Amino acid sequence: MANTIDIRRRIRSVKNTQQITKAMKMVAAAKLRRAQERIFAARPYAAALREVLSSVATRVEGTDHPLLSAREENSVLLLVVTADKGLCGAFNSNVIRAALNAMREHHWSSVQLLPIGRKANDYFRRRPIPIRRQETHALHALTLQTAHEISQTLIEDFIGEKIDAVYGVYNEFKSIIAQHVRVERILPIERDWDEVGTEVDYLYEPGPVQILEDLLPKHIEFQLYRILLESAAAEQGARMTAMEAATKNASDMIEHLTLTYNRIRQASITKEIIEIVSGAAASEG
Repeated sequence: MANTIDIRRRIRSVKNTQQITKAMKMVAAAKLRRAQERIFAARPYAAALREVLSSVATRVEGTDHPLLSAREENSVLLLVVTADKGLCGAFNSNVIRAALNAMREHHWSSVQLLPIGRKANDYFRRRPIPIRRQETHALHALTLQTAHEISQTLIEDFIGEKIDAVYGVYNEFKSIIAQHVRVERILPIERDWDEVGTEVDYLYEPGPVQILEDLLPKHIEFQLYRILLESAAAEQGARMTAMEAATKNASDMIEHLTLTYNRIRQASITKEIIEIVSGAAASEG
């Protein structure tokens, strides 16, 4: 049985770890609030952009832009978004598993990867899968410029017919305790104008064709930005939940160790009392 010194040392160690997990939970909560604010600010813009795009596309007869051209998906690029760090539960492993499942289920003849986040980079660079481009710290220092640079790579490859489609694999933020892994097609752009619809009749200058030409790349760029925002918020939600669970587990462990410590100490005191009483009785005898 462990002695009291060992148990006290373990209790101190667990308490120190608990302080770290508490601090990490607080940091994650602060980052999550900021990430949520950015998502809530971006959603109205995304809806308005989609509405204008729908309005323009429905007024351009025989729309045949390269970014709308669907073809047989032989060569595909997967955009896999993970975090740079761990300690966020199954956040990273769920995305990687979903990417591997997508490759198995669709039987694409050629697959390239664009991993975003250190965890995806570390995992896939040891696999025999071509990597088109690597991105780290994208969620840590997230800007629209990051999304713009990535979107330019995707658009160039798609228009140049180096790839037939682009899919994003990422965690969609639902709530602090819920993140849903999504596999979403980014290119070619879905022609679901009728589903979106618009009640506003816009006046276009210089004209709907030119506007559509400018809007489609912007739409791709903002879709990527939204995916990165969702992933950033989901990461902090997952880390906050994981650190809360770790803090609770530490409390349970401290309680158990304290109970064990008290039992051993009580047994030791009882033994000493018995020895004293026995010694006194022997002296009197």
